Amino acid sequence: MRGRLRVYLGAAPGVGKTYAMLSEGRRARERGKDVVVGFVETHGRPRTAVLLDGMEVVPRRSVVHRGATFTELDVRAVVARAPAVALVDELAHTNVPGSKHAKRWQDIEELLDAGIDVVTTVNVQHLESVNDVVQEITGVPQRETVPDEVVRRADQIELVDMSPEALRRRMAHGNVYAPEKVDAAMSNYFRVGNLTALRELALLWVAGKVDDQLGRYRAQHGIDHPWETRERVVVALTGGPEGDTLIRRAARIAARTKGADLLAVHVTHADGLAGADPADLARQRSLAESLGGSYHQVVGDDVPRALLGFARGVNATQLVLGASRRGRFAQLLSRGVGVETTALSGPIDVHLVTHEEAKKGRGRPGRSRAALDGGRRLTGWAVAVAGMPLLTAALLPARDVISLPSEILLFLCLVVGVALTGGRWPAMAAAVGGSLLLNWYFTPPFGRLTIADPENLLALVVFVLVAAAVSTIVDLAARRSREAARARADAEVLSTLAGHVLRGEAALPSLLARLRETFGLDSVTLLERAGEPAPDDQAEPAAWRIAATSGGEPCVCPGAADTDVQIGEDLVLAARGRLLDAGDRRVLEAFAAEAAVALRQRRLQEEADRAGPLAEADRMRTALLAAVSHDLRTPLAAAKAAVQSLRGRDVAWTAQDRDELLATADESLDRLDRLVANLLDMSRLQAGALGPAPRPVALEEVVPRAIDDLGPLRDRVEGDVSVDLPEIVADPALLERVLVNLMSNAVRHSPPGRPVLVTASRHGDQVEIRVIDRGPGIPPEIRDRVFLPFQRLGDRHNDTGVGLGLALARGLTEAMGGTLEPEETPGGGLTMIVTLPVPAGRDRTTAAGPPDASS
Repeated sequence: MRGRLRVYLGAAPGVGKTYAMLSEGRRARERGKDVVVGFVETHGRPRTAVLLDGMEVVPRRSVVHRGATFTELDVRAVVARAPAVALVDELAHTNVPGSKHAKRWQDIEELLDAGIDVVTTVNVQHLESVNDVVQEITGVPQRETVPDEVVRRADQIELVDMSPEALRRRMAHGNVYAPEKVDAAMSNYFRVGNLTALRELALLWVAGKVDDQLGRYRAQHGIDHPWETRERVVVALTGGPEGDTLIRRAARIAARTKGADLLAVHVTHADGLAGADPADLARQRSLAESLGGSYHQVVGDDVPRALLGFARGVNATQLVLGASRRGRFAQLLSRGVGVETTALSGPIDVHLVTHEEAKKGRGRPGRSRAALDGGRRLTGWAVAVAGMPLLTAALLPARDVISLPSEILLFLCLVVGVALTGGRWPAMAAAVGGSLLLNWYFTPPFGRLTIADPENLLALVVFVLVAAAVSTIVDLAARRSREAARARADAEVLSTLAGHVLRGEAALPSLLARLRETFGLDSVTLLERAGEPAPDDQAEPAAWRIAATSGGEPCVCPGAADTDVQIGEDLVLAARGRLLDAGDRRVLEAFAAEAAVALRQRRLQEEADRAGPLAEADRMRTALLAAVSHDLRTPLAAAKAAVQSLRGRDVAWTAQDRDELLATADESLDRLDRLVANLLDMSRLQAGALGPAPRPVALEEVVPRAIDDLGPLRDRVEGDVSVDLPEIVADPALLERVLVNLMSNAVRHSPPGRPVLVTASRHGDQVEIRVIDRGPGIPPEIRDRVFLPFQRLGDRHNDTGVGLGLALARGLTEAMGGTLEPEETPGGGLTMIVTLPVPAGRDRTTAAGPPDASS
């Protein structure tokens, strides 16, 4: 039996996820459960560490990587210990290379498969679906992510939340980070705006999970009436031109309720006779999505019931329909979709919206009268049973006036009408009955079933044959029309489902969700065989695991499904909710194959994601070794040669010679120091561990210091920075490093006698710092390549550095909230432009200190 997973989801670091996890573990242990700590990271927080006292901790596994020793979760030891509950921190953690699994969530999957319940933690910024949003908000990339589906499959998810102000107070009191890191953290990642945005992301994500759980609960308990926990407005589309009006009206209704969902749905007849215009539907789908809604398509013979089934399935509270396009006479014969839906809607509010197409008649070219349903066949029988006697009664008074051929033609017209109305069998019955009535009442001798004239016998036989032929042809045409219409309906469903994937939705979840909605199913599950299939001579059933699911309670094996499709030896698509007919099953089989492809693509993408960082690290390591092999040894060799010369006693050095050798050693070691510093800074920058501390600074203070740091190269740089410029928001130390790297690169490429110029100017609420050289420049098409690490484009020799200067300069600039872009120098050369913001509302003030930690 698979273990249960509980996840503590944090809105931000430091809200208390690990504390909550350990508290739950201690409570479970006090209730008598066998609880062990598989892996917990306290981050040096004493209150968290106290909760570990008395808990059984499984020793970690040591892994040696690049000469350093790391500790990781020992999965085998936990499985061998076989506790009831294991506490494992940091679900999104990336394991050290050489571990059994690349990610910790994969370790946890192994524990769950072993029947061990797991309690774990994760922050919202590590969820794959919001990773890019978090980076845009905070400016900090999160390289450790976990697929949303892993967290969504958890049996329980609990949000650990805290207001931004409370979290910042915790930090100020030293309960989250060490005191020396608090100021930098609070002025960067832990700003109030960032924390508020992260909190909203976490609440929205958990709300979606709660919505799934609510839908699953309602499905398990057979609750089909809506619960008004959240406003959902469903607008029904017929495919006619009035759909635009309905969508806009529904969008206004949804907008009046903050957070209401808008869903547009089109019901396709199972026989394909919905009369929808594909062009109108495509336009209306785009309109609904542009207004923040979603488009759905369901299949059903009974439009009102199919529409209400979808509305109840999504827990809709309001339903928007268009006023009937049928004429008054048609409305007398049938109540219509709008009236029928309103009568069956129950607690769902129904809005009937008038429009310009109302009461103009349908007039849709897609509606065929040839498709014969049960109602039309019943009508055909009624016409046959009642029409023949009525026609006989009408012709009897004129029997002596109208000839037999004319009477036969009139009966034939009635038979054709029956065939067009009810199909073959009512028409055949009418033909037989009509021949008997003609024989009895209109063929001499009257009142007897005998025929005196052979010509009359021939006429009656021809009548029956023609009637049978006409009814057969009409029925065959109806069947072919139904088949073609069904094919059209299937094509519409396939097109709609494929369209959701093509528009960027996640392939596998979208396929399963749309299939469930389209056919009104409770759940659709893609099952994957776990392990090798059992031999035929073993009675033990095969074990299956859920690869993906949508809807209520998923099927855990093919036998538990109402309809299942075997995709391959190890994959089955299982549908629960109702039995599907052969036509629906064909569509299900087509998308089952697509679901298998989507699953393989997802697995390949996961493997590529795991391999990508390793390949990038290998590329960086190869490039580093190639670049550093020369550049580290050159200054080391020069310094070592100078020192060995000074230590040698076979040569009597003069004071001037000694000074030159010492200067050589000093310059070589300085160069080596800068090289190592750049390598370390680049490593910290790529790891996200370099935290800048921006504050208002004056450029006329930073630029001279940066020029002085150039050493012997300072004479080839001219600074022209006005004291009237406003302060900028930057980390002074990092900005100095940026300018030193840019100026040294510019000097290296400038010809002798052409100094590098450093200028600055204000543009709106930003200040641009320009480092201008007169070197050969760089072609526009390869300018972005100069910012890649270990690139030395245009260098004339390889003893000038490892190519990290510009890459590090851009990385540090962006970390401070600025930009670094290259531009051609007029007259030849390259200009590097550093753009940094001006403090809001300040033009010229003295530099301010870091923000108050208690704010």
